[in-house]
Amino acid sequence: MKKQLVMAVAAASVALSAASVQAYEQGDIIFRAGVVTVAPNDDSDPIILPGIPEDTLQNGVSVDNGTAISLIGAYMLNDNWGLELLAATPFEHDIDVKDLGIAAGSTKHLPPTLSLQWYPRGGQEGWQPYFGLGVNYTTFFDEEVDPALGGVLGDLLGVTSAKLSLDDSFGWAAQAGVDIPLNDKWAFNLGVWYIDIGTTADIDVNLEGGGSATVSFDVDIDPWVYNVGVAYKF
Repeated sequence: MKKQLVMAVAAASVALSAASVQAYEQGDIIFRAGVVTVAPNDDSDPIILPGIPEDTLQNGVSVDNGTAISLIGAYMLNDNWGLELLAATPFEHDIDVKDLGIAAGSTKHLPPTLSLQWYPRGGQEGWQPYFGLGVNYTTFFDEEVDPALGGVLGDLLGVTSAKLSLDDSFGWAAQAGVDIPLNDKWAFNLGVWYIDIGTTADIDVNLEGGGSATVSFDVDIDPWVYNVGVAYKF
């Protein structure tokens, strides 16, 4: 038991000594990668359909979580300030009609975010917390209408086909995170962002007997974004 305790203390000492050599300085390039989840804090305008009471779909839509692989690069302008670009593989989200309890469709998006970061312990060894403010551009693609919504629109309005499109978004972002050193190059990373993402959804429909119509409504997605991964300092 005593021998095991000595070995545990020795291992902890090695880990602490390794963790103490990590420091961020001017000119460092930091690459972070991991698993990132976009968790929408959504709010939607009502969906107004012709010939349907306006309060039928008053709660609009909700947007489900999406998870992807994060790819994040940062450059240290000096010991305390850096620039970071958040990128990722495409996120995919399911969209539901709240009042009907059915799927409305799905979309994919990419949300590149550029932030100016402050590292209060820059130039010092050990843990590296950071805070940032920046701008986000989100582009939506591969939007699809779910057959469940298509069936409802067909029954209520005589819709024969429907197409969903979402406008791209430009907004602000705030973040906080920390790199926990594993050695002089590698660290364990935790990060969180709040991103201002808003879009206008357009559902273009074709009607029985000819004719077409467009239903538009605004959706504020405003997600919390969580990243767990590793960081490497060049």
